[in-house]
Amino acid sequence: MTYFWFKAFHLVGIVCWFAGLFYLPRLFVYHAEANEQSEPARSILKAQYQVMEKRLYSIIMTPAMLLTVAMAVGLLTIEPEVLKQPWLHVKLACVLLLLGYHHYCKRIMKKLAHDECQMTSQQFRWFNEFPTVFFVVVVLLAVFKNNFPTDAVTWLIAAMVVAMATAIQLYARKRRLDREKGAIAASEESASSGASA
Repeated sequence: MTYFWFKAFHLVGIVCWFAGLFYLPRLFVYHAEANEQSEPARSILKAQYQVMEKRLYSIIMTPAMLLTVAMAVGLLTIEPEVLKQPWLHVKLACVLLLLGYHHYCKRIMKKLAHDECQMTSQQFRWFNEFPTVFFVVVVLLAVFKNNFPTDAVTWLIAAMVVAMATAIQLYARKRRLDREKGAIAASEESASSGASA
């Protein structure tokens, strides 16, 4: 019965942790885009995003990450023989990378708070894809274990995921270019109306 309690709360921790890992980089995108706004909107937006980022990281992400790790340790103490399985070694390597990503997000938050971050909103969009890839890999490893699929269906699904991520990035780029064109057109229009007056 203890195994099922550990597993249940391990899953709860994973869901909450990944919700934060998916959302925090999206806040970074908006935070970076706030720099393109004029005052006072820029200061107001940046202050709001800093509060949202800090609360998400401190109140949701970090406790969820700690719960995930603690319950995983509990599972491994109940079933230590699983440590000999190759699939778990790969999964643990992915989790270590995700832990590094989690802590790197904290560094980015500090840089954004001090206006020292050089990453653009587009770079943050790509940065946002990192946990998605590892989430898929970790889930597949947990489900298939040592029988990780390598057939045509697997490659088709992988291609669909890559295509979807690419489409999202291209759509975001199109929106950004359209916004820039609109800003240029508006400034040209105001300049021409000012010259005619």
